[in-house]
Amino acid sequence: MLALRLARGSHPLVLLRRLFVTAAAAGTGFLLLSTVGHAAAHPGSEGDSLVRLLWCAAPLAATAQLAASVARTDPAARLHRGMAAAGLGPLRLALLAGTSTALSGLFGVLLSLFVFLRLRGDLGGSPSPAAGKAGIDADLLGTGHPLPLVGALMLLSAVPLTAAATTAVALRPRSADTAPAPEAPAEAANPSGLPWGMALTAAGLAVEAYASRGTVTSAGLLPLPGRLVGSPPGVLGGWTLSALGLVLAGPGLVHLCGRLLCTGRPGALRLLSGRVLQQESRRLGRPLGVLCAVASATYAAVTVYETAPVRPYGPLTAIGAAVVLASVTACALTAALESRSARAHTTAALRRLGATSSALRRTAALRALAVALVLGPLTWAVAEMATLPLVH
Repeated sequence: MLALRLARGSHPLVLLRRLFVTAAAAGTGFLLLSTVGHAAAHPGSEGDSLVRLLWCAAPLAATAQLAASVARTDPAARLHRGMAAAGLGPLRLALLAGTSTALSGLFGVLLSLFVFLRLRGDLGGSPSPAAGKAGIDADLLGTGHPLPLVGALMLLSAVPLTAAATTAVALRPRSADTAPAPEAPAEAANPSGLPWGMALTAAGLAVEAYASRGTVTSAGLLPLPGRLVGSPPGVLGGWTLSALGLVLAGPGLVHLCGRLLCTGRPGALRLLSGRVLQQESRRLGRPLGVLCAVASATYAAVTVYETAPVRPYGPLTAIGAAVVLASVTACALTAALESRSARAHTTAALRRLGATSSALRRTAALRALAVALVLGPLTWAVAEMATLPLVH
């Protein structure tokens, strides 16, 4: 009840962020239901149905990340003193955030269940013609075959439960919350995950190249034609390793951008921009790493689409791609806003010292340019290497 009351009394912008979580959960729930419908229509194709289910892991992870990012920026999560006076400690605040996230995800999956049953014609009447107009044929929905409702509900429950668990872990109380340590200088925070992340990315590309040998018939949500050789689970595993490597290397790459800005004899703008990037590398690195991983996968998918003799992507792939792209972009923007909010006191001090608004805007533009110049070519290189074994 407290979670519902906090949701009702939230700012419209906060409600809009939660609505994004609901929409992402609805898209992921629809993809999961489509795997159930395909399994019901093809009881002898367990392997194909399993591959379809594996492709749902990316939208599910993106939805969980978006839910955790939205929960971290929720004003209710920062009211520690007032909530503590009401009897809610850090642990209960994390559980409350998880409950609120579960409610948003529950609304989304219930909406997807309603739409899925309506398209199949299970709510009375004939199947909806909207499915055919959208390119979703009866085979993808399992129309005309009984749907295992209990299994579908159990599969749908993974969306709100995963989002809630991710949120609770992200907001869990840490020892630093009770006894904060003095802030270390920016040079002492050079993250050590950069070499490990790049090694993991290289390993993922090697796995994908090895798995791309042979022939393939179908890859579920991403069916590959005969020309595109490869083993879909192996290709998915290679992309997963590469994505994890970019995520792990993200903080180190952002910190490297800051160090590059501070090299030589920097002026005030370069020095301030570099210091901010070094101090905010952990906060910005992971979301930007995820964004780079998704951007490289998107580039590879577009290249495969353009070189394939037949179009290998369908409407379900479009839904999954939209969920992932929208979620990771929203997470990166949320992290940027969170970083700006964390620097509010520093920005106020700079204004009192005489810094103009135009100077602060130039430092922000310089930070964005430095990050783009470092992460952009790296993302393109990873995407090119990931695409080569699929189109040759």
